[in-house]
Amino acid sequence: MAVQPEGTPCWADAMFSDVEGAKSFYGDVLGWTFGESSSEYGNYTQAYANGKAVAAVVPPMPGQEGQSAWCLYLASPDAAATAAKIRSHGGEVLMDPMKVGDFGSMLIARDPAGAVFGVWQAGRHEGFEARAVPGAYCWAEIFTREPERTDAFFPAVFGYHAKQLEDSAIDFRLYDLGQDPVLGRMKMTDDFPPEVPSYVNVYFTVDDCDAAVAKATERGAILRFGPMSSPFGRFAALSDPQGAAFSVIDVGTTEGTMPGATEVT
Repeated sequence: MAVQPEGTPCWADAMFSDVEGAKSFYGDVLGWTFGESSSEYGNYTQAYANGKAVAAVVPPMPGQEGQSAWCLYLASPDAAATAAKIRSHGGEVLMDPMKVGDFGSMLIARDPAGAVFGVWQAGRHEGFEARAVPGAYCWAEIFTREPERTDAFFPAVFGYHAKQLEDSAIDFRLYDLGQDPVLGRMKMTDDFPPEVPSYVNVYFTVDDCDAAVAKATERGAILRFGPMSSPFGRFAALSDPQGAAFSVIDVGTTEGTMPGATEVT
C-alpha cells in the first residue's frame, strides 16, 4: 500500500477508561476482533475487520482521563512541517510530533474552531488496511460552529479544494484531494447542545444500519440521529456507552439523487 497523499484520512483511534468494555461493544456492533495490547506503547490495541487493521483503542495516559472521543488522523509526509503549518494558520498543536517506534510519527492538534484531529506520518504502519467494507472506516465530517474559520484552516494546511453542497437546508462542504472528496464539513445547528464543541465525526461501515443501531442501543449506546436514508447510504449517529460519538453507514442502501456541488474559489 503506497503512503497516502497529504491530508488523506488514514487512521482512527480512541481512548477509553474501560478498554475491555469498548472492545466488547465495538466487537459486537462492528464485528471487530483485537490484537494483543502493546505495553510498550501504553497498551495500544489494534482492531481488525476480517483480519485487516481498521482502528485502535487505548487506555488514557495518566492525567489524560476525560471524555472518550474518536480521533481521526490525516496523512502527512512530514509531521513537523505540518505542525508548523497548523500553528501558522491559527490552529493549536496539543501534542508535538512524537515518533512511535518505527511505526511512524504522530501529533494531535485543534483547528481554530475547536475540532481536535491527529496527523500521522507513516513509517511501518501506513494506516487503514481496509476502507468502506463492513467494520472499516468509510467517511468523516468536521462538525463546526465556525465554518468560516474551519474552511480557511483545513484547505490552507492540507491543500484541499472545497465544494459547497447545493442544499438550502444545510451548510455543508466537501474537501477534495484532486477529484476525490476525502472529508465533509458540516455547520453545527442549534440542534446541538451549546456545550458540545466542534468535533470530527467518524463513520464506520456496516451491512445493515438498522441492525447495527439496534445492537448498539441494546449495548448502552445513545442514538443521536437517524437511521436515515440518503444518496450516500443509510446512516445513523450514535454515542457509545463511554460517550464517544461515531456514525454507522450502510453504503449499499441509497435513496434519492446526489445533490449538486459548486466549486469554492
